[in-house]
Amino acid sequence: MSRAPIRLRLTLAFAVVMTAVLSATGAWVYVRVGGALLTSVDQTLRSQSAEARAHARRGEQGLVDRDVAGGTTFTQLVDASGRVVSSGPAGLQPLLSARDAARAAAGGRVLESVSLKKPDGDWRVLAVRGPAGGEVIVVARSLEPREESLHRLLRELLIAGPLALLLASLAGYGLAAAALRPVEAMRRRAAAVTAEAPSRLPVPPSRDEISRLATTLNEMLARLESSLEHERRFVADASHELRTPLALLRAELEIALRRKRTPAELEATIQSAAEETERLSHLAEDLLLIARADQGPMPLRRERVAADDVLETVAARFARRAEREHRSIRVETSDADIDVDPQRVEQGLDNLVDNALAHGTGAVVLSAQRRGELVELHVEDDGPGFPDEFLPRAFDRFSRADEARSRGGSGLGLSIVELIASAHGGNVGAANKPGGGADVWMTMSAARHAARSPILT
Repeated sequence: MSRAPIRLRLTLAFAVVMTAVLSATGAWVYVRVGGALLTSVDQTLRSQSAEARAHARRGEQGLVDRDVAGGTTFTQLVDASGRVVSSGPAGLQPLLSARDAARAAAGGRVLESVSLKKPDGDWRVLAVRGPAGGEVIVVARSLEPREESLHRLLRELLIAGPLALLLASLAGYGLAAAALRPVEAMRRRAAAVTAEAPSRLPVPPSRDEISRLATTLNEMLARLESSLEHERRFVADASHELRTPLALLRAELEIALRRKRTPAELEATIQSAAEETERLSHLAEDLLLIARADQGPMPLRRERVAADDVLETVAARFARRAEREHRSIRVETSDADIDVDPQRVEQGLDNLVDNALAHGTGAVVLSAQRRGELVELHVEDDGPGFPDEFLPRAFDRFSRADEARSRGGSGLGLSIVELIASAHGGNVGAANKPGGGADVWMTMSAARHAARSPILT
């Protein structure tokens, strides 16, 4: 049953409910009509019993009029012991038992249904005390007309009920089909949706649940389409970034193998190949980090650390490179503590300092600034800063201020910084300083509790 179409299941459920409703309605009508017919018979009997008492008081021979006696109405005059004194028609078997006769003779009224063998059938019997006392007048009326009416009503219910059920089921099926028609249209359109041919589902004009479902599914398709487009760009950019160092590495090796080289030339070639290999290694690590971040939350080992300690560690790591480039790195001290994974935060700051040394000039300044419950970790330089049109997309993957790619870099550094900040529940920002240079920062939560052991999150 669970594999049947929804419209069929709805129709069957509707048919079951309608069967119960029609059956209950038919039973109620049958009982009410039967009761009404029996009440009508009882009223006729009371009227005829009053007439029979009047005839008996006047001493007339017949207890009821001749036009009704002997047909659907019988009469008897019995004594208190139940013995029949007179009967109309003659030879009629006693209609009343001795006990009921005694009760009626005492002034009680007896009203009951009896079955007779001669004449055959069911009769309604009313017994009342006669006018002379000690006698009982019995009036019986045939229930055959009532039974015939009930049988006719039953036949009509048995014919009309299934017919009404059939019509109601067909109407229910039509309503279910009409209600599910938009769903079928959505299904057909959804079957045609592919990554190469994205489209949207038709939205019914009615503002009901199906319309809201179609709107929600279209919003989901839009998100999926955006995600697929993002993945395509990511794969295309990653392929380009991997192809460039691989091509350079291959060219270096091919040139080295064309003819015999001096040891100095081989050393230079190996050095160049090693630089390209290191670039490939860094790019592969960045891509792996981004892929893992896309699959789920970045694992962190949080602990309370001094922001100055993290900044000093990063500054020391780049001190020799800055000296070779005749640059300086300094840390502006603060008293801020942060609740972070030190290794991940240092990785993000490494990317910021590397960008400052690669694209900026002058001194590189690392600082921590307290902003209420947050701490901003800033990296500033005195270079040309960011182009204004680049700032809105500075943290996008594979985005560069230098579109010609002449100065190296994969364009993943700032996006990784954003991933690390987001994993800590913070955010990132980039701006140009009023006096020239770039300012890029990560926002982290300030530590509010005592030092604790590292916790993996």
